[in-house]
Parts: sequence; structure tokens; C-alpha cells
Amino acid sequence: MPNPPVISGKNFIKILERMGFVVIRINGLHHRMKHPDGRVTTVPVHKNKDLPKGLIKTIIKEDLEMEIEEFLKILNKK
Repeated sequence: MPNPPVISGKNFIKILERMGFVVIRINGLHHRMKHPDGRVTTVPVHKNKDLPKGLIKTIIKEDLEMEIEEFLKILNKK
């Protein structure tokens, strides 16, 4: 299994928006995002700091309901 990418919260939100997610609420530094199919996730945006790999892995697997390989394919399609 490949490791999740190192990415900032700001860039992670941009990727999620390309996947169809929209920001539904911002509470402080946390952006709540929702996909039309019902999936939701919260992404912390602390300036331009990178998100911890464990958090990225949890968001991809549990919130996005994807495997890391699938996410990497979407990430590389830019």
C-alpha cells in the first residue's frame, strides 16, 4: 500500500473540489465539505502547513470511502 501524499489543507480542499465536494461550512480553521452523493469530511486549514499523514489517510479511507491508490490516481490527473 502506498503512503498518502504530503499535502497542505488548502491544497487538499482544492483536490476535493475537483472531485465534486463543496464547502458547506467553515468553523474557525476547519472546512466542512460535502459531496452530492452524501459523503462529508472536515479538513483543517492551518495556514499553509502540511496535514499529518495519518489524518490524510483517515480522511481518504473513512470519509472519502476510497483506497489511497484511487486517490493518488485522481491526484495525478491534474
